[in-house]
Amino acid sequence: MSIPGTDLKFRRLEADDAQAMHTLEKCCFSLPWTAEQCRAAFRQPAFAAFGLMAGAELAAYISFYHTADELEILNLAVSPARRRQGLGRRVLAMALQVAEKMGIRKSLLEVRESNIPAIGLYESAGFRQMGRRRNYYRSPDEDALIYARLANV
Repeated sequence: MSIPGTDLKFRRLEADDAQAMHTLEKCCFSLPWTAEQCRAAFRQPAFAAFGLMAGAELAAYISFYHTADELEILNLAVSPARRRQGLGRRVLAMALQVAEKMGIRKSLLEVRESNIPAIGLYESAGFRQMGRRRNYYRSPDEDALIYARLANV
């Protein structure tokens, strides 16, 4: 699916995209998945990833695990060269639309308390803070905020 007014195409990612996912993660996260970890995730039936492609370049992607009624968002990454273009918002909205078409009503994610841009993005998409997971990240004093969203199905 093309996004009008852009050079971007939205598509489901496959194991062949693992290296591109890893390369993008290295630019965005302090603990990126390796390409092999990405490939291993694709071998799990509950895993899915979608990306915004600019030709052969992976401009943004989102990955998640899902059950019949719940989506757990794992990672959302946007290429540093394409930040401030609203790609995070677009890939999140498109993935949530896919989930709704699958009949998934509830979406969950964990976010660092210090990640103000991500919190703003998720809140603008209808996610609300539902709890806190103490000492979730490697730093013993860093909690994860748990956000949830119910779909309009």
